[in-house]
Amino acid sequence: MTNSKAELRAKALARRDALSEKKRISAAARLAKRGLPFNLIPGSIVSGYSPIRNEIDPAPLMRKLAEQGARLALPCVTARGQSLIFRAWNPADRLMLGPLGIPEPSVAAAEVVPDIMLVPLAAFDRRGHRIGYGAGHYDFTFTHLRKTKHILGVGLAFAAQEIEAVPALSHDVALDYVLTEADAFDFRSGEVAHSLRG
Repeated sequence: MTNSKAELRAKALARRDALSEKKRISAAARLAKRGLPFNLIPGSIVSGYSPIRNEIDPAPLMRKLAEQGARLALPCVTARGQSLIFRAWNPADRLMLGPLGIPEPSVAAAEVVPDIMLVPLAAFDRRGHRIGYGAGHYDFTFTHLRKTKHILGVGLAFAAQEIEAVPALSHDVALDYVLTEADAFDFRSGEVAHSLRG
């Protein structure tokens, strides 16, 4: 692999950052309109994220899922090398800045364990591997939470963030799906993803 994760991350983020605000808003709306590529069980807990650094905004999709009966949550950072925790959230709730400056639910909000995690990323490939920002929060969280519960990992990204191959390590956790404004990729077979729709 000629490119390191850091180089691949930087290139993918540069492509993401080059997208106009109009394209970002349109992409989030298209992704939400398509929805999840599987049936949502009413009452399922779906965790999203507060978008930072030009990440695709999960809010339109989360609102749609709430209308379909999902219970929403957002992650809260505890410490590096520790699992994220998740607190119940609804779009009317006010958020507070967490330790990394990312908006999070109040500590008074109920702690929950998600059934579906919507995951931000810097880059992804067609085997379901993602490059994050290097802290390993999501890999650690999936590994920790999946000891007791089956949790679907759904990456959200712009199509421009797809790369040919992520140099995945043994501790990197592959996603079950990646959704972009153009495609929905299903990785559950462990093979190269097939696009569910164009």
